[in-house]
Parts: sequence; structure tokens; C-alpha cells
Amino acid sequence: MQLDLNLLAALDALLDEGSVAGAADRLHVTAPAMSRSLGRIRKTTGDQILVRTGRTMTPTPYAIAIRGQVHELLQQVRGVLAPSRELDLTTLERTFTLRWHDSLVALGGPSLLAEVRQQAPGVRLRFIAESSVDTPELRRGEVDLEANASRPTQSDVRGELLARTGHVVVVRQDHPLARAEGVTLAQYTEAEHITISRRGRFESALDGALAQLGHTRHVVASAPTEAAGLAFVRASDLLVTAPESTTRSAAADLGLTLLPLPFELPSAPVYLSWHQRYDTDPAHAWLRELARTALAESAC
Repeated sequence: MQLDLNLLAALDALLDEGSVAGAADRLHVTAPAMSRSLGRIRKTTGDQILVRTGRTMTPTPYAIAIRGQVHELLQQVRGVLAPSRELDLTTLERTFTLRWHDSLVALGGPSLLAEVRQQAPGVRLRFIAESSVDTPELRRGEVDLEANASRPTQSDVRGELLARTGHVVVVRQDHPLARAEGVTLAQYTEAEHITISRRGRFESALDGALAQLGHTRHVVASAPTEAAGLAFVRASDLLVTAPESTTRSAAADLGLTLLPLPFELPSAPVYLSWHQRYDTDPAHAWLRELARTALAESAC
């Protein structure tokens, strides 16, 4: 059966108004057009729906029986095809999954959660760890928001640059280099380093910048997260180079020292990414705005 949703609207109007003319006025169509719709409804249902009684029309027992169901169905269809864009945060119940770089979770996660809890107590946030390989969860709708240094390359994934931050060298507080106000390029390249890479890589864009200057560094280990990298630095003479904004707070808590990087390196970006299916989703748009604020403020 091929269903015409216009017939459902016509049937609802006919049952409500009890006349062809009244239903036509309600739906802003001509009386002949509504009369044709009634004929199609009669053919589809096998019932007369409205029968003439003198100068008026009387609904059949079948029409009376289905009146409430027809009205409810029409409201459901309208809700699906033309959903309300009004968002009631006090009654919103939803779980959002966020895959953020671990340092961004530590920096922006607490303030984001606090704001969400205040505005929409029925909303839950699920922060998950980044994978060592690129995964399609964002495109499949399994992840709502990503936040990291990677600009999306897929055309159906939105990416918004929120902030940029410079890099610093992090050492333990009593490291020999911490006694000076800075570290020279020679000292930097002669030291032993640990890299931060969820993929376990020993090299990064930093090594390319060093190569252009005719230098290399000695990397002895890699750590999957900044928190792990800082723990290694705290317990050794290793150096780690990381974005200043993401390490500033953690370094202070761990008693680590931040030193200026002795050469030019492009600043680290912070991107917020989501799939285009959520562009017009009011709840998702609300969360994106809160995430923008939390990340931009923490990454400055």
C-alpha cells in the first residue's frame, strides 16, 4: 500500500470539522479538492467516514472509533517531520560520548561537566580514551565530540579551531637544566628525550624542525599520554616537549619546571570536531557551545 500522509491530515480535519467545507477551510484547500480527498479515504479504508444526514454530515461508527487514533498519529508524524527546535534543558535526558586528548579532558573536562550538571542535570558525559589508530566512531555516530590537535580530513566531519598554544620543555624541578633560565639548542639536542604519542611514535613534527636546523635529538622512550610522559620526566633526567597550555597546570602540581623551547616550532592547535548529522541538533549544539568555552578558556 502506498500511503499519502496528506490523506491523514485530511482525515483528521474531516473528523474534527464534520464537513467537507470546514475541513477545506482548515487546510486551506478548495472544497472540491477536499471532496476528492474524502473519496480517496473512503476507497482506502472501505468506509464512508462521513454520511449525509439532512444538511449535515454524520461520522460513521468506524470514523468515531478511529478519531483519537488518527489525531495522535498525525501529531506523531508532525513531530518526526517537523520536530520542535525548543530545548528544555531541565528535562533533557541524554548521554554524550566525548573522545578528547587526555590533557584536554584534564583541563576542560571538569568545567564542562560542572556547567552541564548545573544546566541539565539529566545529561551524562562519557569521556573515552583516544585510540592508537584512526577510528570511524565519529562518523558512525558513536562519538559525539572529538577534541585534539587533528584537523578533520573527511568532508562530512566538521572541525573548528578553538585555540593554539606554544610548546615548552618540561624537566623535573632539580634537573641540571632547571637551574638556568633557559636551555640552549646544544643542551636540548644532547639531552635524552621522551615523546608523547598515542601511536607509540618516536618522531614528530618537532624532529622535522630540528632537521632543518641540522640537528637531531636522542629519544629513548615514548609514552601514550601526557600524564604518563610527565611521570617519566618527574622520575628521571628526561626532557619532554609538550604544548604549554596543556602541561602548565599538571607540571605545577607535579613540581616540574617549564623551560622555553630553544628553536621555532609551529604552535599546537586545538580542534573541536563533530559529524554533520548533528549540525541542527539543539542538544548537540548546546553541548558544543559549552565545550567551546571550556576548551578555549583552558587552552589559552
